[in-house]
Amino acid sequence: MGFSFELAEIRFGCGLSPDLAAPRSALDILDRLAAPDVMATQFPLETFDVFRNRQLLLERNTRTARKARKNQNTAKAARFQHQAGKLRKKARQAKIGWLGQSILRWTWTEQGFRERLVAFWADHFTAIGKAGLFRYGTPIYIEDAIRPHIQGRFSDLLIAATTHPIMLNYLDQDKSVGPSSLAAQTNRRLKGVNENLAREVLELHTLGVEGPYDQSDVRQLAELFTGLTQNAKTGFIFRKDMAEPGAETVLGKAYAATPALGTIHDVLTDLAMHPATARHIASKLAVHFVSDTPDPVLIDHLTRRYQDTQGDLMQTYAALLEHPSSWADPLMNVKPPFPFVASACRALAVSPDRLQGGRPTRITRGIMASLAVMGQAWLKPAGPNGWPEEDGAWITPQGLAARIRWAMAAPPELSMDLPDPRQFHQNVLGRYATAQVKFAARSAETRSDAIGLTLMSPGFQRR
Repeated sequence: MGFSFELAEIRFGCGLSPDLAAPRSALDILDRLAAPDVMATQFPLETFDVFRNRQLLLERNTRTARKARKNQNTAKAARFQHQAGKLRKKARQAKIGWLGQSILRWTWTEQGFRERLVAFWADHFTAIGKAGLFRYGTPIYIEDAIRPHIQGRFSDLLIAATTHPIMLNYLDQDKSVGPSSLAAQTNRRLKGVNENLAREVLELHTLGVEGPYDQSDVRQLAELFTGLTQNAKTGFIFRKDMAEPGAETVLGKAYAATPALGTIHDVLTDLAMHPATARHIASKLAVHFVSDTPDPVLIDHLTRRYQDTQGDLMQTYAALLEHPSSWADPLMNVKPPFPFVASACRALAVSPDRLQGGRPTRITRGIMASLAVMGQAWLKPAGPNGWPEEDGAWITPQGLAARIRWAMAAPPELSMDLPDPRQFHQNVLGRYATAQVKFAARSAETRSDAIGLTLMSPGFQRR
């Protein structure tokens, strides 16, 4: 089967919308992706600089409170501890707001492929801050390091994600110090080389778990990465005094003996261009967008295009969208919880005022809690390998029960004026509206029940 506007929105976008026109062709999908990022402007998140300044203020208040307690100034300690608590609360509330903005982007975008790619690459480069307010910083990391780079070369995306403060904090790279570095020689309390970032760059981000590397490559890359660090005051910084001196050899290639950020960019660019990386990225794209078991010919096609274009992501996406296997019926992959909830909001054309400010905070908080029960706590996967792609990970008794509860209860909360169920199933399922779904829409006792049954239908649960 060739291009279908319904399949375009369901498989490669955020789902069918009753109000927004679907792409007219595969080229239209790419043209929309190449256009300015409308949703980032319409439903903004705060910048990383704003987020970092809040972290800096928290550190100052916490440090002042600790010093006051040490000096037995309990009143001052309490005052600054209270300020620190207010900052933490504000960060938690901001994260709830960011979830609402993220859902609204899915709900109202005409560039659905963009939102899907942002989610794909954010998962590929999973990073969750550990210290202080960084625990809430994943959405800002995605906004800062992932979203601006999904249309360029993979090497640029890899560099941006690898060197971002949230990633450095997540994988303890900001604590990694070369044993022979100046910093280690002058401060014996500093710990040694941490291999976490190097291992994940090789195993998850570039070559893949079956890639052509060994422990020596991990160790050498980890030594080369020393000097990559961050702090709340400056954000990312390369500290040459923490870097291990001497040449490092990764995959048989020696890199400059004098530590420099440019050398780190060089090794990341070389890893991005490696044939194993090309195949790893091609396989992940095919699995994510098409099927748990994609046609090997599709993977070969993506791999060749990636290699022929030096990791040009737009050209790689074009290869995905032009291949016949990408447009095969039936719908295959089960939607994980967030895409399920977000596409339901899109189907219901949820108004922004339902998910922004004041009372809507309760609704958004409820969505966050429901996602966790469904098995996908928002932006909090269990490890750096991100969320599973296998359908079986989402088809569990607890997960299905949580989806049913949400589908039957959420629509009246999300929309003050629920649509006619007979039109709703046509708007959001198109040709995937089966006779059983149509019967349910006609026979349900209430409009809300009919919509919930449509949202739980196989045609809506898969993409």
